[in-house]
Amino acid sequence: MVIGRVVDSIWCTRKEAELKGLKFLKVKLLDHQKEADNPRIVVATDLIGAGIGELVLITNGSSARRTEGLKDAPVDAIIIGIIDEKNDGQEGINE
Repeated sequence: MVIGRVVDSIWCTRKEAELKGLKFLKVKLLDHQKEADNPRIVVATDLIGAGIGELVLITNGSSARRTEGLKDAPVDAIIIGIIDEKNDGQEGINE
């Protein structure tokens, strides 16, 4: 799983039949070490209602297709959670 920030919506009027009715969002991934913006952008399927500017949790590859209703869809990334808050990992240091 990776963390990203939703930066835009994507609309497709023509697409594979298995993708009809799915919402797509453009997500900028966060750098794994620094949690700063990473130049990598993915298009993720959104079934949970994420919005622009939100931090999201994404799974990709075959795990993305394990979501109910996506077994035969050509989906590589899916938003599986909206992050409400996170800590910076500094608890317990110098205590």
